[in-house]
Amino acid sequence: MKDKIKVGIIGTGSISQLHIGAYKKLKDVEVVAACDVNAQRVKEYARKYEIPNVFTDYKELLKMKEIDAVSVTTWNNFHAPISIDALKAGKNVLCEKPLALNATEAEEMVETSKKTGKLLMVGFVRRFGENAKILKQSVDQGELGKVYYAKTGVIRRWGNPGGWFSDKKRSGGGPIIDLGVHVIDLVRFLTGKPNAISVTASVFNRVGMKPEIKGINKYYPSDYSEYNDVEDAATALIKFDNGMTLFFEASWVMHVKEDHLYLSLYGDKAGAQMEPTIEYYEEKNGYFTNVNPLIDPTSYGFVHNFEEEIKHFIDCVKGGVTCLNPAEDGLAIMKILDAIYESGETGHEVIIKRKG
Repeated sequence: MKDKIKVGIIGTGSISQLHIGAYKKLKDVEVVAACDVNAQRVKEYARKYEIPNVFTDYKELLKMKEIDAVSVTTWNNFHAPISIDALKAGKNVLCEKPLALNATEAEEMVETSKKTGKLLMVGFVRRFGENAKILKQSVDQGELGKVYYAKTGVIRRWGNPGGWFSDKKRSGGGPIIDLGVHVIDLVRFLTGKPNAISVTASVFNRVGMKPEIKGINKYYPSDYSEYNDVEDAATALIKFDNGMTLFFEASWVMHVKEDHLYLSLYGDKAGAQMEPTIEYYEEKNGYFTNVNPLIDPTSYGFVHNFEEEIKHFIDCVKGGVTCLNPAEDGLAIMKILDAIYESGETGHEVIIKRKG
């Protein structure tokens, strides 16, 4: 085994900052190359993080034989082609969520990983928070009994960043693919990865981007524009082959009082909430009781979760560790997201067919 795993980062936008921050904390990792189509940005990025090799063409980066692994942190429309080329070049890949623009692309990525024997891990970073770990352990140990219903949502009063996010050709969609990908995956992950069998959804594009709104903090990507052809909001009922039904909703722009993130599971023995705080709803001595586990607030959150995810990725690259976020999980979520968009467009229930 090499003393250090050598890593390349493809795409040096905002999410890559969390990747490299986590890589830099690992003594057995050296980030040796960075790539971005924006020459000035990647040069500044390389200077800031002391990265010796700089590229504007990712295929040139992939020619570096010493690179063992890459993080793909680009616009969504480049996830599939870059990851596939990287796998074929003999690199292990950590690809940001969503795995691809659609299930067809994701299927090709999974097949390429199998053929090359190289790791393809999807960036479902919220799985690595302590709150997710605690709740998954409870479900696995049967403390909730059979989970038959779940509710999750990410509601933002204003949250359309513009730029590539609101350009469907590059992003694949709006809050469904940007926010829904995380929480739908969490429900599936927490409950043993059941397969979705049907989706009934409504997808809305009624409010618009609202760039004129003042008085709130806004996030803008480096390529900001007011072009917008993605949805404002969506809601869906998703049924799974284990008998569970999931209610899901998400919005980027909606006339609500405040932003709201929630995730709850309901079992025949107990219920539980992961977001906004972890809680359990149980019966004890003939009474309903509420239980709030005491956990360190620093044991979950963006920075912590990315550090745990990157550490796990490197452990998987070294070998001997089973990947917690295999590409197959990314494919399963893309099938659900595709079905949400299709149901929203047609107004009908969509049956998700399993391969074979």
